[in-house]
Amino acid sequence: MKVSGRNVVLVVLGLLVAAAATAWWTYNYEYVETEVTLRPRGEASYNPLYALKLALQADGVQATSRQRLQLDDVPPGAQDTVLVLNDPRTLSVEDVNDLLDWVEDGGHLLVRTPPLERGEATRAGELFEALQLRPVASFGCMRIAQPQGGRDRSDKGKHDHDRDDDGEPAEHAVAFCGGTRFRMLGVEPLQSWGDLDNGYAYARLAHGMGTVDVVADFNFLTNASLERPASSTLARQLLQPGWKRGTVHLVYAAYMPSLWRLLLETAWMAWLPALLALAAWLWLRTQRFGPRLPSPEPARRALLEHVQASGEHLWRYGRASALYAAVREVFMARLRRRDPLAAALDGRAQAEAIALRTGVTIADVEHALQTPRPNDGADFRHRIARLLQLRQQL
Repeated sequence: MKVSGRNVVLVVLGLLVAAAATAWWTYNYEYVETEVTLRPRGEASYNPLYALKLALQADGVQATSRQRLQLDDVPPGAQDTVLVLNDPRTLSVEDVNDLLDWVEDGGHLLVRTPPLERGEATRAGELFEALQLRPVASFGCMRIAQPQGGRDRSDKGKHDHDRDDDGEPAEHAVAFCGGTRFRMLGVEPLQSWGDLDNGYAYARLAHGMGTVDVVADFNFLTNASLERPASSTLARQLLQPGWKRGTVHLVYAAYMPSLWRLLLETAWMAWLPALLALAAWLWLRTQRFGPRLPSPEPARRALLEHVQASGEHLWRYGRASALYAAVREVFMARLRRRDPLAAALDGRAQAEAIALRTGVTIADVEHALQTPRPNDGADFRHRIARLLQLRQQL
């Protein structure tokens, strides 16, 4: 096979274009690794304290997590720690009394402040009433020192830290921004963080042989926030009283509302349009609504009803011959239009002409053209039917 110079030139040009495109791609692009954060699976998808539980277990601490408090089914020990993540106002009076009795025997309880409701008004709840605490609105933030070199520290007795233990400048992180803080009514805390004017973000209260830690919020303990150094350090200091003594019970959903309340609060974007669509559909069809029983029909008679009533009246009073004469006249009128010659004849000659045209026997034609016997309903109906048949066959 002979290879022409033109084909060789085309192949060389194609190789040059491919080499140039490859060189341009290699010069402008490079392979890089990208980390994609996947959505949590399993328990991590519904337990916001799952990372805290794993961190405690990695430190050798016995830690369990559950949705409900379940003090009757899982009673905490005298040296245990119970952390209630949700609003403490959802706890029943029995649960509050049982928790405080357990704390008096040496337990360690951690709770958060109730969230704001309307503006700055916030209900205290049974637990805060028993602890003599009053929630107050807050619009500021607390600063947590983050020393350089990987060492983290949070001092609950001060607002700001300018240097770490080595005298180096310290970075700061913010926490407890906004939300609800609290004031103590005649209670002397073991430790506190905040002031009387702006409210306290943290306090450790003695209650019998145990302690109660009250925190402005527990956002720093959730899965997404615990990886920050300041959050992990603050979490370690909060759980420190029962760190190695007993089990840490992490309750992340102390109260579960009813199904109807969940639908009302979280599914309104689905049921509200459906309800409006149903109302619009009913409004478009309101013209079909009415009384359960239909209205009586007004007195009326159609034309055929009038004809039938007139015929029954004539038959009842012995005027059947008049009815037959009317039907026979209708037949003869069509016969005069279709066959004038047969209509002009009389007697048997007429019957023969009609029978020849319609295909009916002469006897049947003569029988139909004769007046029926009086008071003989069967003979009357037979002759009428025969006349109507002959009329149709003309």
